[in-house]
Amino acid sequence: MEISTKDLEVFLEGTRIIKGMSVEIKDKEFVGILGPNGSGKSTLLKCIYRVLHPKSGEVQLNGKAIQAYSVKESAREMAVVAQHNYYNFDFSVQDVVLMGRSPHKKAMERDNANDFGIVLESLEKVGMKEFRDRSFSTLSGGEQQRVILARALAQKTNCLVLDEPTNHLDIKYQLQLMDIVRSLNLTVVSAIHDLNIAAMYCDKIFVVKDGKIVAFGTPEEVLTKEFIREVYEVDVELLKDQDGLLHILYRPGFKK
Repeated sequence: MEISTKDLEVFLEGTRIIKGMSVEIKDKEFVGILGPNGSGKSTLLKCIYRVLHPKSGEVQLNGKAIQAYSVKESAREMAVVAQHNYYNFDFSVQDVVLMGRSPHKKAMERDNANDFGIVLESLEKVGMKEFRDRSFSTLSGGEQQRVILARALAQKTNCLVLDEPTNHLDIKYQLQLMDIVRSLNLTVVSAIHDLNIAAMYCDKIFVVKDGKIVAFGTPEEVLTKEFIREVYEVDVELLKDQDGLLHILYRPGFKK
């Protein structure tokens, strides 16, 4: 699936948050959206997955305006792991993941053996199969995040939209989650706050600052010492390991 935005303008409470933002994400690319807190990363993603409506500009899926899709149609194409997931009811883990099957169901259609098989497969991928009967509300933040990823996997879409998916996760599960997502061979667009995670997993990155795209390219092209200093106001050293992966080492004592 290809995703694009063209000249997006978003205002929230009278403040211009997104300022003419255009991005193009090719089929099966893993694309990171980077930038400081408050730069507009999550707002951009919310426009892509239809929680926010831009004042002007357009979001397209496979060259078709997203408004031309019904909500259920777009949910069959795109699954979302949002930054915050709150539930007022005491669902089991299995029931939460079953919600991912709803875009494929007709009104009042019951879940079937195929749905339950997909749910167990999705939970197994994120290491949460043994928790399927637990109450979602009793899980830790990291465990809940893995269940929400399983729900997205259960949708069986061509695209995943992730908003800082490694928040609340131990390092082991940060890497496990990103390994899982990378292995799916889907179009992935993800807001990422950890530059090292972005460097390890992303094919391309967009960097957002003050509501504008300020850089685009491969991690190696974009994440230079000078650029990181300019955008994030930190000093770093850059290293490559034996596999050629870029690693960013932060230095204390930044001075403008």
